[in-house]
Amino acid sequence: MSGRRITHPGSWRLSTRVERPEVALLAIGMAGLAAYGWYASSFWLAVIVGAQLAVGGLGAVWIIGPATARLGFARYAMTAIAGVAITLFGRAVAADIGFYVLPVAVLILWGILRLELELQATARGRVPLELLLVAVVFATTHGSLALVQRDSWLEGVGLLLLVAAVPAIRMSEGRGRYGVQAIGEALLQLLAVAQVATAVHLLMVPSLVSAALVALTFHAWGGASEALEGGASVRSVALEFGALAVLGLVVALLLQGG
Repeated sequence: MSGRRITHPGSWRLSTRVERPEVALLAIGMAGLAAYGWYASSFWLAVIVGAQLAVGGLGAVWIIGPATARLGFARYAMTAIAGVAITLFGRAVAADIGFYVLPVAVLILWGILRLELELQATARGRVPLELLLVAVVFATTHGSLALVQRDSWLEGVGLLLLVAAVPAIRMSEGRGRYGVQAIGEALLQLLAVAQVATAVHLLMVPSLVSAALVALTFHAWGGASEALEGGASVRSVALEFGALAVLGLVVALLLQGG
């Protein structure tokens, strides 16, 4: 007999699932911290956010490995920022759906880490990662705007921009922009997000609809940037993505009126 080792296909699939158990452990731990933050007092919420930033950042460095210029540096902060976004979102909806959000939180955190590893190994997975970035912005918007008073919109928008800065930089890095250029593109994207978030909050649009509009703006701006870099004309990009933004605003106003 030859010395080859024959492995059953089912056992191979099982081994691939548990190849990086630390990814699942970190995702579960971060989701657990987020769930505790949904019902904690303001003081303990601040403690939990600090713990998420520390655990998520150090855990990402441990799992992803050394930094490389090809992939950028925002990826190391994404797990921590996603944990904060889930905490804010959960505090806004805890009275309604509570711990039903917990499995989704674990999947989002696990998905971000797995996609970062996939990008590092094969340079594939950018589109699913961008969708998760949009989900993080959606959760942050709903959580931050729903938890502030109407006359305190500046605090809510400021918190949104602080959290959304990391997904914006990560999206720029995913398009191959690094350093100052990535930060510059992210600042322009955050400016668009701030304008839309301020408008929907002052118009008293429901927070879930506001979150959808802000997330749509975040995603559309990234698409517009990529289209311009691909050689599309400024006029066509402005018409296409401008029409999309106007349509979203009209839908929001109709929902508000209804």
